[in-house]
Amino acid sequence: MWTMLAKFVLKNKVVLLILLLLSTLLMGYYASKIKLSYEFAKAIPTDNPKYKDYQDFKATFGDDGNTMVIGVVQKDLFSLKNFIAYRQLHKDIRTVKSVEDVLSVPSAITLLKDSLGERLIASKVFPETILSQYQLDSAKAEFLNLPFYRGLMYNPATNAYLMAVRINKDVLASKERSIVIENISKLANAFGEKTNSTIHLSGLPLIRTVVADRIQAEMKVFLIGSLLLSILMLLLFFRSITTTLLSMSVVIIGVIWSVGIMQLMGYQISLLTALIPSLVVVIGIPNCIYFINKYHTGYLSTGNKEQSLIDMVSKMGIVTLFCNITAAIGFAVFAFTKSAILKEFGAVAGISILLIFVVSFILLPGVLSLLHTPKPREIKYLQARWIHSFLAKLEHWVFNYKKPILYTTVVIVAISIVGIFKLQTLTRIVDDLPKDDLIYKDLRFFENNFKGVMPLEIVLDTKKRRGLSGMRALNIYNKLDSLAMFIAAQPNMNRPLSIAEGLKFAKQGFYEGDSLNYAIPNAFDGAFVGEYLRPSKEGQAENNFTKMLRSFVDSSNQKTRLSVNMADVGTQKLPGLLNAIEQRAHQLFDSSYNVTLTGTSITFLEGSHFIINGLKESIFWAFLLIALCMLYLFRSFRILICSLLPNLVPLLVTAGVMGWADVPLKPSTVLVFSVALGIAVDITIRFLVNYKQVLPFNGNDVATAVSLTIKQTGLSIIYTSIVLIAGFVIFCASSFGGTFALGWLTSLTLVVATITNLLLLPVLLLLTKNKKK
Repeated sequence: MWTMLAKFVLKNKVVLLILLLLSTLLMGYYASKIKLSYEFAKAIPTDNPKYKDYQDFKATFGDDGNTMVIGVVQKDLFSLKNFIAYRQLHKDIRTVKSVEDVLSVPSAITLLKDSLGERLIASKVFPETILSQYQLDSAKAEFLNLPFYRGLMYNPATNAYLMAVRINKDVLASKERSIVIENISKLANAFGEKTNSTIHLSGLPLIRTVVADRIQAEMKVFLIGSLLLSILMLLLFFRSITTTLLSMSVVIIGVIWSVGIMQLMGYQISLLTALIPSLVVVIGIPNCIYFINKYHTGYLSTGNKEQSLIDMVSKMGIVTLFCNITAAIGFAVFAFTKSAILKEFGAVAGISILLIFVVSFILLPGVLSLLHTPKPREIKYLQARWIHSFLAKLEHWVFNYKKPILYTTVVIVAISIVGIFKLQTLTRIVDDLPKDDLIYKDLRFFENNFKGVMPLEIVLDTKKRRGLSGMRALNIYNKLDSLAMFIAAQPNMNRPLSIAEGLKFAKQGFYEGDSLNYAIPNAFDGAFVGEYLRPSKEGQAENNFTKMLRSFVDSSNQKTRLSVNMADVGTQKLPGLLNAIEQRAHQLFDSSYNVTLTGTSITFLEGSHFIINGLKESIFWAFLLIALCMLYLFRSFRILICSLLPNLVPLLVTAGVMGWADVPLKPSTVLVFSVALGIAVDITIRFLVNYKQVLPFNGNDVATAVSLTIKQTGLSIIYTSIVLIAGFVIFCASSFGGTFALGWLTSLTLVVATITNLLLLPVLLLLTKNKKK
C-alpha cells in the first residue's frame, strides 16, 4: 500500500503541490485574522458550581478583577508639594479614557452630621484648594482620625499609600487595555520621578495585561528562534542550502496551518496556544530529517534517485505517520479534559501535528524529485566517523553490559521514586513570572504593606427580599462584622470592606467624628441607619463613599457582599484559609442564610485543581492510547512491553528530579509529561519498525537484527534527538516560569528517552529473544 502511495505522490506531484500551495494560501488568510486572547485562563468548565457562583456574583455586583492599584512609600506625602502632586496624579488618572473611578487619600470624605436635615452629609476631608501647610496638616489630622481608611488606603507603620483605579471591564477584555494600563503607569511613574518616590503597580488588570503582551512578544521571538535554530541544525547535518530550505518550507507551512486552524476553530492566542507554532517547528523538523536521511541512505547504496524516493515514502511513511500519531496523542488528550484552555491547546496541537505529516508526505518527495541528485558533500554526514564510533560503542555496551545497564536503570528508577514522594502541588496566580520580575516584586510590596490585592468575595444571601433593610438588619451586620474581624486577623488577608464598615463610619459621623464610636450602631443609636441607607435625594449627586457602599448590597436588599484583598498564598494554603472562613461563617449564620465564597481567588484555586487533575488524567490516557497504537503496529505483547519501559523510565526520572529539586507540580510542569511521552515514543517506533523490517531478512536472529537496527537508525535518532532537545531548550529563555519549565523538563525527558531507547530497549529485546518475534 505504501509503495502505491509513494508512486501516486511522485506521479501526481505537480497537482498535489499546487493544491498544497492553494490550501496554504487559504490557511494563511485565516491565520492573518488571529487575535490575542485578553481573557484570564479559562480553566473551569461552565457547568462547574464555582464558575456559576462567580458568574452570579458578577451579574449582581459587577467584576471583582478590574481594579489596578498604585502604591508608594512616602513619609513626606503630606508635605504641601508632595500632596498637591499626589492629588494631581489622582485627577490625571481620572481623565484617562476608560478609567471609571479612582480612590485615594486626596479623595477621602468624612461624614458630617446635619442636625437640621437629620441626615449625614459627605464632605471632602481635603479641600479643593489648599494654600498652606497648616491647612493641610489640619486636614491630615482629620483624615488620620478616620479608622475606615486605615489599612485600606494607607499603612501608618510603613508610610505606604495606595491608590485604587477601577477600569472599564469591557476595555479590559480588548486590546485597548494595554494602552490604558500604559497611560496609567506613565502618569504614576512621572509622579514618582517628580517626588523622588518608588512607584509600585499591581492588580489583576496589570498582571493580565503584562502576561498577554509578553505572550505576544515571546511567540514571535520563539518562533523566529526555533526557525533559526532549525536552519543551523539542518545546515550542519545536510550541508545543503536546498535541503535546508525544503525542510524549512515544511515547518513554515505547518506553522501557517496551525495558526489557521486556531482561527477556524474560533480560538485566540493564549499562554498555551502561543507555544503551538514553535512546537510545530520542533516536531516538524524530525519528520524532514527522517525522510531525507532515508532518501540519502537509499541513494548512497543504490544510486537510483527514483527508487530511493519510492523507498523513502514506502518505508518511512508508516513510521512517520505513527510517530506523528503518538506525538499528536500526547497533545490531543488535553482536549478530553474539562479545562477550556487545555481543550483548545490539545485540539489545535493534535490536529497540527497530524497535518505536518501530510505536508511532509506531499512536499518532500514531490520537491526532491524535481531537484538534482544528492551531491557527495550532501550525504557526507552518513559517513561521519564520530557518529559511527559512538554507535559502535553503544552496540558494544548493549551486547556486553546487559546486566550493568539493567542494574543502573533500577537504581536510577529507585532514586527517582524517592524523589517523586517529595513532590508537592503548589500554584500561585503569578507563578509564571520570575521572582526578580518587577511585577512580582510589586505584588510582594502590596502583600507586605496591605496584605495583598488578590480579590476574594463572600456573598451573604438572606433568602428574603429586603432582608437587609431597617433596624432588623443590625443583627445581621453585627454578625457580618464578626466575620470581618475574623478574616482581618488572618496574616494574609486585609480588613474586609462591607456595608458593616460603612455603618461604622456613619456612626462615627453621627457622633461628630469621634473615632471611639467607629462601631456598628446598636438599637439605641441605630435609628439613623435606615435614613442613611436610602438612595440620594433627587438632584443630589452620590459621592465615592455612597457609591461604594451601594455596590455592596443588591437592588432587592437581599444579598450583601464582603470584599477581601488577600495575598497570593498559593493552592497549598488557600484551601485551609477558605475552610476556616466557611466554618466561622456557619457558626455565625444558620441555615436560613446562604454564605458563598467566590471571586478570582476561588476560581483560580478551582481552575488549578481542574488543570492539574486533567493533566494527570491525560498522562494516563496518552500512555494507554500510545500503547494501543504500539500493539496495533507491532502485533506483539513482548515488543509492547519492551517499548513502554524505555518510555516510562524517562517520565519517572523527570518526576524524581522535580521532587529532589523542589520543583512543584503545577499546570505548567504537569504538562511536560504528556508532551514528552508523545514525542519520546517516536524514537521507540523508529527503532522497532526498523528492527521488525530487518528481522525476517536475517533468519529471525534477534541479535543480528538489533545490531543492524542500532547501525541503521542510530544516526537519525541521535540527530533528531539533538534537534528536539535544542528546540525545547530554546523555551528556557522565556520570562514565564511555565514556559521555562516546559523547556528544561521536556529536554531532560528527551535526553533520558534517547539513552533508554538506544541502550535499554535493545537490551530488553535481547533478553527476551527466546520468545518468538
